[in-house]
Amino acid sequence: MRTGFGYDSHRLAHGRRLMLGGVEIPFERGLEGHSDADVLVHAIIDSIIGALGLGDIGSHFPDTDPAYKDADSMSLLREIVQKAGAVGYETSWVDATVVCEEPKLAPHMQAMCESLLSAGIRGVNVKAKTNEGMGFIGRGEGIAAFAVCTLTKTP
Repeated sequence: MRTGFGYDSHRLAHGRRLMLGGVEIPFERGLEGHSDADVLVHAIIDSIIGALGLGDIGSHFPDTDPAYKDADSMSLLREIVQKAGAVGYETSWVDATVVCEEPKLAPHMQAMCESLLSAGIRGVNVKAKTNEGMGFIGRGEGIAAFAVCTLTKTP
């Protein structure tokens, strides 16, 4: 069994879709980034890569590579879950937290969990927290996410 931890954050910007956990969330701003900037999926990817001991998300999907411009982060997640499987590990559990002041995410939690499960993760839990008005998140400048995963050796 292996455990990995991941973190990601992106600035909020006008003219972008807000993608979280592979789900488009209705909001007047989205996350700025080279790909679709889905902080939740990026944190999960980083946790899986960390559990495998293979560096970080930037070493696998560099933001300097035009191939990942506006990339669908769920496709990247599926690729990493498959990579874990190829070396004998199943992504058996992910626990993640999204931190933002707005929008309210409770109405979207079930859809996010279902989306993440569709990537080949066996079990997932997603939580949402505010930052109580503190820091860049509290000022509404960005969104962050944290994730912990458990990989289990396949027989």
